[in-house]
Amino acid sequence: MPLNNGKSVTDLALVQLIPNMLTVAAICAGLSAIRFGVQDDYEIAVLLIVAACILDGLDGRIARLLGGDSKMGAELDSLADFVNFGVAPPLVIYLWALQDMRSAAWLCVLLFAICCVLRLARFNVSNKADGDVQPPHDFFVGVPAPAGAILVLLPMSVSFAFSNQPILPDVLICGHMVLVGMAMISRIPTWSPKRVRVSRMNIKYFLLGFALIGATLLTYAWITLVIFSFGYVAMVIWSRFAASPDT
Repeated sequence: MPLNNGKSVTDLALVQLIPNMLTVAAICAGLSAIRFGVQDDYEIAVLLIVAACILDGLDGRIARLLGGDSKMGAELDSLADFVNFGVAPPLVIYLWALQDMRSAAWLCVLLFAICCVLRLARFNVSNKADGDVQPPHDFFVGVPAPAGAILVLLPMSVSFAFSNQPILPDVLICGHMVLVGMAMISRIPTWSPKRVRVSRMNIKYFLLGFALIGATLLTYAWITLVIFSFGYVAMVIWSRFAASPDT
């Protein structure tokens, strides 16, 4: 192996490993959410899944900024997404409210997990697909896995915000889980923030808004998650018409 100043040319700077470290931290958060769900600490479990969503949003962007993106990192990120968003959320919901339904509820858990893994598989090969009708690049195809995880946890967020007890009947919680799972593998276009550009004049307002959202999430976590979930549903409805080829 060629050397440069005593180092292999394939060596990476420690800072370039930060994205993979964030991905591993996200996996730890997702697995710990399952642990706290088993221990009946459901609020902590949901917050850990939210933390995994935040870490998932950071790792890819930081990898591109630092030049540390790699095939291994992409595969690791995909596996982390399945654990954090396809396995942990439905398991936590099952432990929280659905154990009385047993087999019927477990089928919904399995369906959601399978929908998530199919969603991730389709996303991984989307650039190589031929003949597929793709929406504009400003949109995803279907609901992304992190957003699906937040949406499927909506019954828990509503419960923690208002009564700290399951508000919806078990059957409706199962139906909601199936609906979100199907939305992930659907062809519904959903808006992507990846191409959003902020002008230099508006950066201060963007950062102020980001700080406000972060503060509300820390102070009023459950209300913020409920508002985010309903806002995201409204955005999906808007995206359906905004990405329509007839418009």
